[in-house]
Amino acid sequence: MIYFIILAAIIAIVTYLVMSQEVFGAEPKGERLERMLKSKNYRNKQFQNQSFTPSFAEGYSMPKVMYNFFFSKKDPLLKPLQKIPAVHTDLKNLPSNEDVFIWMGHSSYYIQIDGVSFLIDPVLSTYGSPFKFFNKAFEGADLFKPQDIPNIDYLVITHDHYDHLDYPTVKEIRDKVGKVIMPLGVGAHFEKWGYSQDQLIEEDWETTVELKNSFKITFTPARHFSGRKLRRNNTLWTSYVLETPTKKLFLGGDSGYDTHFETIGEKYGPFDYAIMENGQYNPAWKYIHALPEDVIQASIDIQAKNIIPVHSGKFALALHPWNEPLQKVATLGKENNLHILTPKIGEKLDLNKTDQHFQNWWE
Repeated sequence: MIYFIILAAIIAIVTYLVMSQEVFGAEPKGERLERMLKSKNYRNKQFQNQSFTPSFAEGYSMPKVMYNFFFSKKDPLLKPLQKIPAVHTDLKNLPSNEDVFIWMGHSSYYIQIDGVSFLIDPVLSTYGSPFKFFNKAFEGADLFKPQDIPNIDYLVITHDHYDHLDYPTVKEIRDKVGKVIMPLGVGAHFEKWGYSQDQLIEEDWETTVELKNSFKITFTPARHFSGRKLRRNNTLWTSYVLETPTKKLFLGGDSGYDTHFETIGEKYGPFDYAIMENGQYNPAWKYIHALPEDVIQASIDIQAKNIIPVHSGKFALALHPWNEPLQKVATLGKENNLHILTPKIGEKLDLNKTDQHFQNWWE
């Protein structure tokens, strides 16, 4: 019995020491927690989706999913066989009058439009996880580093999962960031990491914030979950509607398919561009990560004129071939007469040109 108690104590101490590292962030408390408790989206001590969202779809369970993930035969194209083609655009010397979108792999991208710059979910580390032995970037996909980032007006975070909120990146670019836009609760991480409270724009769904130069951003629902430690959903997840003086963009964030897309389309659409999460999916977790056919339907629902798929091309977080998300969404988009834009990592996408076409670089 005494040995069991000692072992349990050692495990508890090790767990505490590991989870106390800065990379795991901080728990919301004080005024931040009070704001969360007042949110209509916070119930039963956690944030909730608008619709009932089970962790796994019908016919799946945690043991089954874990067994398949660790022990099933992996697809030979789970990771690319060759170096990912990419273009190292010099972000620091972009002409200020250019309106561009630049994808950095996975869900990280840079937008410069109407003289204002945005950096969304930057994960510019080699590993998209808290540990330097798991979820390594594909060769060639980690082209951009924190030192490549210029001064930016707004850093935008959709939720606090490690493949969207990367501690080493946001720590290193801190002095280059004007303001940080994030959903409720996520500010606790940023304050722990040295950001000042007056830098943080931290809001709930259906909140619109006026930004500089007549820009505005609205926090809109997504169907997902959150958490950096053992507890889930103690911070909110979100999508965004970004309105500039000349264009309207939808920044999707991780989400399963649901009625919120149609609601967003009816209230804020149509959109000149929609950046849609497409990748790292599995039928087992379709309620929190949309399948390619759901991405297409969601794009139709929100009334997107141009669609830019992200959430692929850098990490293998699911069991599908690395290039399948792009293959499927491109094919489905063509079948549905949608304009799908698929630039390489780092390749400039001109937001003022509606006739752009990109190579199927993943083939």
